[in-house]
Amino acid sequence: MNNNLPIKYKTIQIDISNSLKFDNICEVIKDLNSMYSAEDIYLEVKRNMILTHLRKLDLDEFKRKVDSVLKKHSLNFSYDIWERLITGIESIGSYGVKAGKRIFVDFDNERKVTGRKAKEKKRGMYFYINDNDFEKENNSFPKDYKNKIICGDSEFVLKNLPDNCVDLVFTSPPYNFGLEYDTTEDGINWEKYFNKLFGIFNECIRVLKYGGRAIINVQPLFSDYIPSHHIISNFFMSKKLIWKGEIIWEKNNYNCKYTAWGSWKSPSNPYLKYTWEFLEIFCKGTMQKSGNKDDIDITADEFKKWVVAKWSIAPERNMKNFDHPAMFPEDLVYRVLKLFSFKNDIVLDPFNGVGTTTTVAKRLSRNYIGIDLSEDYCKKAEDRLENTQVNASLF
Repeated sequence: MNNNLPIKYKTIQIDISNSLKFDNICEVIKDLNSMYSAEDIYLEVKRNMILTHLRKLDLDEFKRKVDSVLKKHSLNFSYDIWERLITGIESIGSYGVKAGKRIFVDFDNERKVTGRKAKEKKRGMYFYINDNDFEKENNSFPKDYKNKIICGDSEFVLKNLPDNCVDLVFTSPPYNFGLEYDTTEDGINWEKYFNKLFGIFNECIRVLKYGGRAIINVQPLFSDYIPSHHIISNFFMSKKLIWKGEIIWEKNNYNCKYTAWGSWKSPSNPYLKYTWEFLEIFCKGTMQKSGNKDDIDITADEFKKWVVAKWSIAPERNMKNFDHPAMFPEDLVYRVLKLFSFKNDIVLDPFNGVGTTTTVAKRLSRNYIGIDLSEDYCKKAEDRLENTQVNASLF
């Protein structure tokens, strides 16, 4: 091993003392080392052990390269030693992710606050919920409403549900921009808009379980100087929900030009056009998620990639096919549901539109209820569900 290599590695050991193919093992290691910089990964044989020294690695790429080298040497990919090597790397739970690579060393070297826990206690976390009166006992979701699309006004439909029966609320309400929805008037007086919106959100909070999450996707209307995401956040906080965080959804929709006074304008539209939206995340009563841990289906890599504050996801491209002006993409729902819910949870979308939330919920083995005013949208949501199979691998 080169003594000039960086000192700090994450090292795993694989016992090969019972192997009868020592020469083949050395040839495979030689080929793999030739494919990587020793500053990223370096393998060696020492005292009947394969030592794998890791700094950063694209694990999927590594699997492909191992497969290629084993085939070159006429070895089966499932050959025990190499299978154990891959499993050993996969079992390392502490790592960062950058540019698709797992970072095993120095990924958490940012400056830390000394005595952080004591200082948090002194300051007081989420002080604004201290006098909440949420009931901690959760209730079963009514069978008559499970996995249903319901046409109606959510404010009144939700009154038929008991308190504390929904695990996750995820929705994107009409933005009040003036879009052409099927039945909803979009572009009304702001006070009227928020009064109606908060009437629905009040019911969402009531039916949300203790420890449940509510996630609202919204884009402020910059031309009106209305920070919808802040107004909505203030509402939920005033109702004693914990503000858990905010995700910026970067839509990569760069069909605009930058003006001299620092604003984005579409060349075909006089209104300001922005290319990001917000997801505001709230918890009811506690940030502790209850449920069966066997129903957690998010992978370690997905978790580490998605807990960042910005998601780069292209907007929905098939809105014309559904005749709907403001659909969010399935990938956005996929991330939210895997991060904030378990399999078999109840997912509610009170502005379900043509059913993107409910479609992805079914695909990911979640239960759901979708509500919308438009009969046409509800029919399209039901059609999508009929053509949807449980299959998380489609994303």
